[in-house]
Amino acid sequence: MPSGLRVLVVDDNDDAATSLAMLLTLSGHAVEVENSGSAALCQAGRFLPHAVLCDLGMPGMSGHEFAQQLRQDPRFVRTLLVALTGWGAEDDKRRARAAGFDAHLIKPASVDEVLALLARLQPSAGADSPVQG
Repeated sequence: MPSGLRVLVVDDNDDAATSLAMLLTLSGHAVEVENSGSAALCQAGRFLPHAVLCDLGMPGMSGHEFAQQLRQDPRFVRTLLVALTGWGAEDDKRRARAAGFDAHLIKPASVDEVLALLARLQPSAGADSPVQG
């Protein structure tokens, strides 16, 4: 499994975001946490994550809006974007895909599920975008 990926966790539930960040850090990844979509967009521009794990139901800017705006930036076209949400109906999954998410996990997702998605990535030497396998 690759380690050393830059992962951005976006969730308005700070406890959930911080817990996930700790687990990912223990797995060898560099992790940043933001609690709103607008703050996460700013942080993404500085941090240049290989992967983003994002809640959908956040106040202000929803996860869908965040994904759409993130995907407009060419630096994030190949970033792994994962919806991590309590919303699991087929329509929710369809809306997430339409917004630009690559994967959709239902809370509480297991650490193994999250790590399996991250394992698809290999950081490119000297590049800001990962290569997805």
